[in-house]
This record gives sequence, structure tokens and C-alpha cells, in this order.
Amino acid sequence: MQKTELKTIQWTKNNFYSSEYNQKELRFFQQKEIAKVHAFQKTHGAYTETPLFQLNHLAQELNVAAINVKDESYRFGLNAFKVMGGIYAMAKCLADKIGEDIENLSFDILKSKKVKEQLSDLTFISATDGNHGRGVAWAARELGYNSVIYMPKGSSKERLEAIRNEGATADITDLNYDDAVRFCADLAEKNNWIMVQDTAWEGYDEIPLWIMQGYAAMAKEITDQLEGRNEKPPTHVFLQAGVGSFAGGIAAYLVEHYREEAPTIVVVEPHEADCYYRSFASPTGERELVTGDMDTIMAGLACGEPNTRAFRILKQYASAAFSCADQVSALGMRIYSSPLAKDPRIISGESGAVTLGLLHFLRKDPNYAPISNEINLDEHSRVLLISTEGDTDAKHYRDVVWKGHYPNL
Repeated sequence: MQKTELKTIQWTKNNFYSSEYNQKELRFFQQKEIAKVHAFQKTHGAYTETPLFQLNHLAQELNVAAINVKDESYRFGLNAFKVMGGIYAMAKCLADKIGEDIENLSFDILKSKKVKEQLSDLTFISATDGNHGRGVAWAARELGYNSVIYMPKGSSKERLEAIRNEGATADITDLNYDDAVRFCADLAEKNNWIMVQDTAWEGYDEIPLWIMQGYAAMAKEITDQLEGRNEKPPTHVFLQAGVGSFAGGIAAYLVEHYREEAPTIVVVEPHEADCYYRSFASPTGERELVTGDMDTIMAGLACGEPNTRAFRILKQYASAAFSCADQVSALGMRIYSSPLAKDPRIISGESGAVTLGLLHFLRKDPNYAPISNEINLDEHSRVLLISTEGDTDAKHYRDVVWKGHYPNL
């Protein structure tokens, strides 16, 4: 197996990659299916299409043909992408409970008195590092229901307060992320609450699929924006992976949409929670789990157990996985914050910026040139990145960007 390990970045090719069309997995991410998802998301009055920025001067600096960045800090006023999955999954839950097709419903209909009268008081519960939980809490409040959110130990108090400000009962636990998920699942079963989690396990697959479809709507926006500007498809897309639901949903849509022109898909994780990297590097290709404390600034990616469906998709369609030190993310945050020439400035948080930091290492550090060659990343490459969050912990953002925490020199 082709594998290189360096102090800052580890990487492995995925020897289980196959470009074969997988009808069983991709049927849920066909354009007609995700168009329905997107149509519902757009029924909320706060919906706006997030910008797809061109970083032309940075592309010249890194010697690639193009860099496009989807900036999710503009999403629903919540400073992160996660609500795209939660809002759709929760709506699907309500639609199923009243026996209606989601295609015939809008957000306003679901929060109407008529629908509320058909349902008893409901409580949604979720585990989160911050962004997903805030999205769930926001959607529950908007729909008129209760939410309970638990966070893993070490979570940001600023993110906790943001969740509470959306009306949720929320607290930080002494558990890591995956154990916090199990804790919430037990509470959901005991209290007859609805678990809204983007990780899947045996017996819990439907809601995670809906969340992945909600995330895939971002990929639909991207392809629509690129085609609206008459741009060529991306050749490479770098996707952050925690449990992998975001990466799996985006990858599935892009493969389904572009088919033979599908981009090279690269999965990116922190060292402390690199379950995809370890899985792709293993001889069997089975899911490798990461346990214990996951002390990384990339809190949104600090997950050690891959979503089973996302893992199947990424195991087939991702070409490589990278495991990155925190300073890779810090570098990405600073580059986004200090644009070249007329490139737009992007406020990107710790989990949002790691892919740009990695791209910079691959294109500017001679030590990583052989890896660029291995994944065909060169002067002809058109790179797609998604900045998944803004400064969701503003103090920590300033510590990194202003004060130089996690230096690269």
C-alpha cells in the first residue's frame, strides 16, 4: 500500500476505491431526489444560497488552475452548514408522523396549528460539538418543539451558550463524542424522544440518511453555481470528515451528478480522530474506530466512529485520506482571513479551514510534492473546498488568527 507519514500530515491512498456506479448507494442522491430536499429547505424564510467564492489569486500562488470555496458561514444565520441536514431530517420525521409526503409540505405548514394539533409535544435530542446541536435546537424552536442537546467534554462554552440561546436544554458531558451519542440514544429510547444524529448504526439508519441528503443539497447548490458561471467541473474536492456524513453526502451527489467527470475525492481529518485514514490504511478496509479523548481544535471533526452508510460511500469513491495536525487547520484559517489581492476574505473556523491548510502544504512545501503527484494535483487542477463553519468560537478564532496560536514555523 502506498502510504507516507510525516509529522504534520499523514496520508494513505484508498486501495478500495472504485469508480463503478453503485446504484444501491447513489439512488438516494440522484439529482431528482436532492432537488426535492432542496425545494423543502428553501421554503424557510431565512433560506439563502451561500456564496461560492473564486480565489483566483490564491490559485495562482498555489499553482493550480482554480480554487472555488463554498462559504457556509452564511447558512441560515447560524454560521455553519449543519442545519441543512437537521432541518430536513426533522421535517421528514414530522411528515411521516402525520402521514404526508414532504414534497407537499412547507416549513410554514409544518409549524401550523393544524399540524401541531395532530402531534403531541415532541422532544428532539442530539449529541454535538456545537454546530449540529445548534441547528437542531434552532429547527426545533422554529417548529415549536423541545430540544435536548449534550456536548462532549472539552466543548466550547461559547458554543454551548449559542445552543441554549436557541431554546434548548443543553449541557457539556464528561464523555467523548461517540459516548455522548450513545448517552443521547439511551435517553431517547427511555423518554420516547426523537434522536437526530448524523451518524448511523444498526437499527438507526433512516434519520442519518435524511441528514446526509440535507447535506447533499449543498453539493447541488455548488453544481448549479458552477454551471451558472459556465465553469468546468472540479477535478479535486477536499472534504472534512468527522463521522463522514457531510463528506459522504457531498461525495455521493458529485459522483452521481458528474459520473465519468467525477472529481478526485479526498477525505481530511484531525490526527486525534482519523478513523477514515486508519480504515483506508488497514489491510481489510473495515471500519477502524478511534477511542478515548480527541483533543483537537477541529471540534466538529472529533468523532471516532464512521457513519456506516457514509463509510460505504467513501470507501468506494474517496481516492485518499489525510490525517492532519492542528497547525494545518490554523494555517488554513489564517490564509482565508488574509486574502491575496482582490480575493474575498473568508471567516473560516477550525473545522472549516483544514482543507485549505492541507492544500497549501501539498502545493508549497517540497516535502509534499510527491503526494500531490500521487493524487494528480497539479497546475491543471480545479479545486473545490467547503468552508463548513465561520468563527463559531470567536475567542478561539482570534487566538489563532490574531495571536498566532498553533504556529506553522
